[in-house]
Amino acid sequence: MSYKKVIPTFKNEDEERVFWATADASEYVDWSKAGKLVFPNLKPSTKTISLRLPEFILDELKLLAHKRDVPYQSLIKMFLKDRIDKELSSIS
Repeated sequence: MSYKKVIPTFKNEDEERVFWATADASEYVDWSKAGKLVFPNLKPSTKTISLRLPEFILDELKLLAHKRDVPYQSLIKMFLKDRIDKELSSIS
């Protein structure tokens, strides 16, 4: 990645945060030469929700999860993600 202006040296992360909160990064970094990075060890942030399901649906989910040897909440997330992907692909 090539730089336009010289990025200052910071004493700590707080100082750097203050700088980047007001600086225009396009004056310092040539984003046209940036590459895609993958962070395989990062976990997506999650949010707890309350979801009411009929008992028979929950029982069926638990049965399916047991057959797949996965926690039922993980199975619900997998099912939701699959359906969301399918719906989004039909929109475009």
